[in-house]
Amino acid sequence: MGCWVALLWVIEVIDVVSGHALDTLGISPRELDELPDVVPAAFLHFGFAHLAANSVPLLALGFLVALSGLGRLLAVVTVIVLASGLGVWLTAPAHSTTAGASGVVFGLLGYLLVRGFVNRSAGELAVGVLVGVVYGSVLWGALPTDSGISWQAHLFGLLGGVGAAFAVRAGRRRRP
Repeated sequence: MGCWVALLWVIEVIDVVSGHALDTLGISPRELDELPDVVPAAFLHFGFAHLAANSVPLLALGFLVALSGLGRLLAVVTVIVLASGLGVWLTAPAHSTTAGASGVVFGLLGYLLVRGFVNRSAGELAVGVLVGVVYGSVLWGALPTDSGISWQAHLFGLLGGVGAAFAVRAGRRRRP
């Protein structure tokens, strides 16, 4: 997770040095030629303050998911990036551009909150409760309360994380 967040900072430095040329890879809704930007948009930010706001929760929540294995983390993040990005592409206001890892942050939060129920694991339930206590208040960000923030990325990221909990659930041994 440290490498991933470091990569996000390097990308933002490149964006600033290039005069914000990478910002064009943000998601512009309902434009077919913008559909490929669904993935890179999750790695871009509109400034260092935006990136800093996402870095700590991304590190913390991503680390908790990564404890289950790098493959699981990659699968979960893939589902979240696609759900968040496609949700933004379908529902964001016209003539807007959306970028940032906050959809991934909300997705990781959603994944961790429901994973214990899906996997029927007391340990994962305990992690979910802890995560809920620490980060639960950010769930308000998935509601349309601030016109300058992409609640669509937050909401669809959250839903993607819940979906990822079902899609990549831990395998269970069959009892004879």
